[in-house]
Amino acid sequence: MDVWGFWKEENERVEERYRLAMDRIGEILREETVEEPYRRFFVRTAEFVMELEGLVERLQQGYLERASLEELKEQDQKLYGDILPEHYGQSYGNPAYGADRLGAEMGPLLSFLYKELRGGIASAYEGKLWELTAAAETFIQVYNLFEGQVPAVLEVRDVLYWYVSDYADQTLRQRLWESFDPRWSFAKDIIMEADLSDLRYLYRFGEHISPSELSVAAFLDSLPEETVRIMADTFVEGFRKGFEVMGRDLSKKKTVLIRYELGFERMIRRAVEGFRKLGLEPLFCRAASQAINQNPNRKVGWHSTSPNKQYDHDHRYDSAVFMGNTFKERKLSVLKAAYEDFKEEASWYAGPAVVETFGEEGFTPEDKKACLALSAHQEAVSRSLDNGAAQLLDRYVPEGETSFTIIAFPRPEIGESFGEIFKETIRINTLGGGLYTRIQQVLIDGLDQADYVRIKGRGANCTDLKIMLHPLTDPEKETVFENCGADVNIPVGEVFTSPRLTGTEGLLHVGKVYINGLQFKDLKLTFKDGFVEDYSCANFDDPESGKRLVKQAIMKNHDRLPMGEFAIGTNTTAYAVAQKYQIPDRLPILIAEKMGPHFAVGDTCYSWAEDLPMYNPDGKEMIARDNEVSALRKTDLSKAYFNCHTDITIPYDELGEIAAHCPDGRVVKIIEDGQFVLEGTEELNEALREM
Repeated sequence: MDVWGFWKEENERVEERYRLAMDRIGEILREETVEEPYRRFFVRTAEFVMELEGLVERLQQGYLERASLEELKEQDQKLYGDILPEHYGQSYGNPAYGADRLGAEMGPLLSFLYKELRGGIASAYEGKLWELTAAAETFIQVYNLFEGQVPAVLEVRDVLYWYVSDYADQTLRQRLWESFDPRWSFAKDIIMEADLSDLRYLYRFGEHISPSELSVAAFLDSLPEETVRIMADTFVEGFRKGFEVMGRDLSKKKTVLIRYELGFERMIRRAVEGFRKLGLEPLFCRAASQAINQNPNRKVGWHSTSPNKQYDHDHRYDSAVFMGNTFKERKLSVLKAAYEDFKEEASWYAGPAVVETFGEEGFTPEDKKACLALSAHQEAVSRSLDNGAAQLLDRYVPEGETSFTIIAFPRPEIGESFGEIFKETIRINTLGGGLYTRIQQVLIDGLDQADYVRIKGRGANCTDLKIMLHPLTDPEKETVFENCGADVNIPVGEVFTSPRLTGTEGLLHVGKVYINGLQFKDLKLTFKDGFVEDYSCANFDDPESGKRLVKQAIMKNHDRLPMGEFAIGTNTTAYAVAQKYQIPDRLPILIAEKMGPHFAVGDTCYSWAEDLPMYNPDGKEMIARDNEVSALRKTDLSKAYFNCHTDITIPYDELGEIAAHCPDGRVVKIIEDGQFVLEGTEELNEALREM
């Protein structure tokens, strides 16, 4: 794709403004109309913008095609060096540094502005001069406020608010269009046309390229074609089977959104070919770099590994600059109009196909008071906004008409055994579903007899939970647990249900678990009538800092969340591999949830699709699709969903027992001391004995 030709009309419309803005920012380097310490911020930031101007010129002249690998690495360092961990302590991208140098209130606001300008890297590579122009003009507006005097904090905040609000029509609309329309092929063209054996191709994406991306790409290039084909086919087939097991019509769909981390292009190329055979044209949308489109908990779209996770963490709530009722109504209005404009493209959408990675050391963020944070009012508004956006999405892309699939692979950061672990992961991802389907049916038959399940930890694990189950009115035709095969959630290996909330109670405790890119230590959640009533973790010396981290990353800023899922993982093979290489704390929840019982806080697995029948391979209907909260959709939709679902797993080695308690007083033991003990499930212990 010639991005400069693709955006020719839009770029011509703003070209004069762009040139004027760049000329003006160039003058800032020579002026002394702003007093210190603010002048230093504006000069350093202006230097970065000038680097972006030079980048645009080089890209237009075909620099990427003729530059050497070393030259591309040098350019990457210029663009991203300021926020890398080794330089972050003195970067204006660091709100703590900004607060220290520019004031407790002003510093974080100017740090927000600096981050928005850094989003111009993606704009430059994608040829979007209008995005660069909007950010540059806002920088000039803020600079003008500081000439001759120091403005009030509110004046600066107002400029930043109107920058986000005024351009919402373009930024939100553009994001939606790229998510639904296959004509936007920036990343796809690189994936399908580049020489993937020449690692220079990675620098065409405009993301930070670390040694990890280079190593992954080189490793995949070394794999036999058959191995890469198996990886891609497993991924594509999981997506297809999702439609099949859910009884949904894939033939009505035309597009699938692929989300992945850079380095896996050889596999993704084969996956594109596979999806096209299914009649689906892949979509590729970059993870958002602007605060208005960012998810505070994860990157949504294709991206590289983060240059600095602390930087991402520090800016996760930059929406505090503009979040409020007026902005909420503005965003929902723009989204509604955009969905209406793209309703045909939205109707083509089959869902996301996601490749996750794992292996990095557990990240525990530094808790900084200088970072922007949502007030209690803003948290409530943000939740209301998320709920409204989810309702719009379901109106134009009904949950009952789409599916998804997720698969995960390791990165080199996992250690010296990377190659071996990668091959073991391929084996785990391709485990046959027949054996598991049969054994999981035995588990379900045992669990269906119970009115509640008791889960207890062992050793240092203090878990003691009582999970209430939905009653069966016709056991011959109904079941409480879904028999989950290797379709949407790869690899195979779990049975799950939506618990009854009333009566569900107790303590969930995990010694160490990796959730949404963060490693939690000694995580504890206390439930009463199915809701989280209290929570803590031992990541910080200060208990309140730990509590705040749990609220943000797991509770998603809700004061209370229900237990949306209870599941029993059966993939003992994955557990054995994790123990062999000592990587259980490095695994993503996608694999970890198959390695013991897991519990999700938030919505059920069937949110927005509770009324659609779901059947197990034995023909029984899975009837536990609702709980007392999701049932509120029938009377007040705004109270039925939390728009989050976070899984937490207790590994087998921390597990004392899982027992199904029946109404007649019988106790059906499922797991005891980390071993499956229900008759007919003993094969699952073979992998554990081989450890």
